[in-house]
Amino acid sequence: MDKLVLKGLKFRANHGFFESERIEGNDFEVDLVFKLFLEKAGKEDDLKLTIDYSTAQKIVASVMHGKSVNLIETLALRIGNKIQKEIPLSDEFSVSVRKLNPPMEGGADYSEVTLKWPR
Repeated sequence: MDKLVLKGLKFRANHGFFESERIEGNDFEVDLVFKLFLEKAGKEDDLKLTIDYSTAQKIVASVMHGKSVNLIETLALRIGNKIQKEIPLSDEFSVSVRKLNPPMEGGADYSEVTLKWPR
């Protein structure tokens, strides 16, 4: 099995448990890791045989710029479920969502969650 990775898709969005996060927003990054056979795509040089980056990015953006949610777990689940429906080659993949500078005492670079499919 081969691997295709989209790393560090960047978004400014209004998600979080605290009201201030929903008003001011925060910076997020999303990683997608797809496991699929890529040899045929490589031999035939055919986008239809692999993951279209643009399609994947639009799916992530639709969730990140959608309705505010409390948890990054919710974001990851929504992104993954949409990918599963809209990208037929995506049988096995993971979605990681990072919230940069989460509001917590003492500070942290980020909080991150990773969900995997199939579920």
